[in-house]
Amino acid sequence: MATFLYRVGRWAFRRRRLVSALWLGLLVLVGVAAVMAPAGKEEELSMPGTESQRAFDLLDERFPQSNSQGAEARLVFRAPDGQRVTATENRATVADTLGSLDGGTQVASATDPYETGAVSEDGTIAYSTVTYTVDAVDLTESTKNALQAAADQARDAGLTVEIGGSALESEVALGGTTEIIGVVVAAVVLVLTLGSLVAAGLPLLTAFVGVAIGFGLIAALASPLGLTSTVSILALMLGLAVGIDYALFITSRFRDERALGREPEEAAGRAVGTAGSAVVFAGATVFIALVGLAVVGIPELTRMGLAGAGAVAIAVLVALTLVPALFALFGRRVLSRAARRADGAGASSAGTSVPAGSAAPTGANAPQPLTARQTIGTRWARFVLRRPLAVLVCAVIGLGAVAVPALSLELGLPGDESKPVTTTERRAYDLLSEGFGPGFNGPLTVVVDTASAANAGEARAATDLVMKTVREVDGVASAGEPVLSPDKDTAVLTAVPKTAPNSGETKDLVHDIRHAVAGVEAGTGAVVLVTGRTALNIDISEAMSDALVPYLTVVIGLAVLLLTVVFRSLLVPVKAALGFLLSVGAAFGVVVAVFQWGWAGDLLGVEQTGPVMSLMPILIIGIVFGLAMDYEVFLVARMREAYVHGASPGEAVVSGFRHSGRVVAAAAVIMTSVFAGFIGMANPTIQTMGVGLASAVAFDAFLVRMAIAPAVLALLGHRAWWLPRSLNRVLPNVDVEGQSLGRPVPAPATGGPDTQARLPVGGR
Repeated sequence: MATFLYRVGRWAFRRRRLVSALWLGLLVLVGVAAVMAPAGKEEELSMPGTESQRAFDLLDERFPQSNSQGAEARLVFRAPDGQRVTATENRATVADTLGSLDGGTQVASATDPYETGAVSEDGTIAYSTVTYTVDAVDLTESTKNALQAAADQARDAGLTVEIGGSALESEVALGGTTEIIGVVVAAVVLVLTLGSLVAAGLPLLTAFVGVAIGFGLIAALASPLGLTSTVSILALMLGLAVGIDYALFITSRFRDERALGREPEEAAGRAVGTAGSAVVFAGATVFIALVGLAVVGIPELTRMGLAGAGAVAIAVLVALTLVPALFALFGRRVLSRAARRADGAGASSAGTSVPAGSAAPTGANAPQPLTARQTIGTRWARFVLRRPLAVLVCAVIGLGAVAVPALSLELGLPGDESKPVTTTERRAYDLLSEGFGPGFNGPLTVVVDTASAANAGEARAATDLVMKTVREVDGVASAGEPVLSPDKDTAVLTAVPKTAPNSGETKDLVHDIRHAVAGVEAGTGAVVLVTGRTALNIDISEAMSDALVPYLTVVIGLAVLLLTVVFRSLLVPVKAALGFLLSVGAAFGVVVAVFQWGWAGDLLGVEQTGPVMSLMPILIIGIVFGLAMDYEVFLVARMREAYVHGASPGEAVVSGFRHSGRVVAAAAVIMTSVFAGFIGMANPTIQTMGVGLASAVAFDAFLVRMAIAPAVLALLGHRAWWLPRSLNRVLPNVDVEGQSLGRPVPAPATGGPDTQARLPVGGR
């Protein structure tokens, strides 16, 4: 791999204008396609195969005139203080309001609260259910405006009116102050780390190119593939973070090679051959983990994983080709001011540069780059080497303590209750809870399929028995009369729980109802299904919980296997995998503390606590796995490089921190800042993801990779790099350290004296 990427790096350096033009052309083509493509539509979360989803499919089949998951709005009316909504003038206002919706092209019906009994016991709150013939994503702006105008009409008459349901749900905005702050922090860190505005701007420029291309592709494919705004934001988040990091690692290695006296083209080739190999491996781990999300079986999660994987793949390609091309375009400006002065002095002295096609001295006699003096990284590494056990124990106990809240992790899907109190959906939710009880916002739909009944009498008897059974289940506040399908072979009744939709009691109630009606199914032959948004959310959450451990097992197994191939060691991969578990556990602990317990909720803008978004744990695991391997590879690869060149285990650790510690720390700060920049968004999914990923990256980079990893390596000594001979013969040699670049060989056909490649040491 190192040999191939070495050639890629040198080719991109020589063909800088061609490479830049190709990426620019691709960016323009994708941009045009995105502008011309139809806008994507937000889709309801679904999970084929669950009972609730089977019920929705059955309703669509048996009730063709309606849409089981169609748009719905609840107009909630509250009378002024001291009045009732049943007063004559208020009844007239409500009637006029609902009448203004008649004739709407997408309106199916609007119920009269006085006829349906949708008035609270104290007479102060009433609601009307407005159903539409299309899904929420297909509602036109004129339909939404008519709904808002109807509410305003009632407000002008003195009533308090709020609108709940799915009709007004909107896409998440992609821009914001906090995201910009994250990028600004990344820019500042790059300037401080690289000491050059040009060098700092290079990773940002290439990351923006990759993100723009990925974002454009998603926009172009949004309509045919059903890609939502959440998918776009995840791709933006990942593409920006890894794009900056990957370019930073290659840029840093290029500067190190230049500091050793190598010619620019040779330095670019070696940077891509070594750091680029690590980039390919790290990007591959993120890609595999994200694509693996498809095994869960949730279409939305699959799309998020594939879009994120695509963004990472683009970031890798940009780092391997566009970055070395920009090295050639920017020239010596990529180097720091001190390095430019030294480079200029070296250019005027004979024999100071290492010619292309020759290997630089290695081991203890190798010349050190300008940055090789005692740094904070090397001092920290030597501190850990002196007290490895104390550092290990403190770090593990600290992460374990932070992870304790994760034991209370509860999964769910956010509804109107999780929205800011400034939204009309949240205020409508609160009014309905106040007037009709907390369970009213999460009704359960019980579907009775009586198609197998011999006659109408048996079908009616089965339906009545189901209704009686449901009403007797403890926790059901009320159950309405059944509604029959046109063919009289399906009945639908609504059961209102006594508890809130996301409460544990409601989850238990769904299982209790399903258990209770099982006896009816056995005795009558009818098929009874429990569905509704609340039941669907519960089914998805349970499926995610069931998939969490198998997915984590696969990810950990993959990590051990890949790291064994890269580092040709057994204990280093095990250490890396266990460290990954610690960082993920601590991140889950932070998420639970913030979003379930409300710790620092005011600071982070969390207005309502509740269960954690069902998709978050498995999504965080998939993303953090790859990012954790980034830091493991970039830091430990330099340690192994020093070790195989003759350094002692302790000095190998110091060498790794000398060459990569500062860059890894900068990359971690950048990635943490980018992820944290999304915490300020109003979307609970993105907000939770931002907190989880930012904390996971910080824990993994600074505690696991920079404290636990060197401590364990110090305690293991030479045993850390042991690999049985049988495995050594079987495992492929991916050569992340670039050992194959140690000896010149004849140049490829396109070459000249400056285009020589390398073969692996030993002639393989």
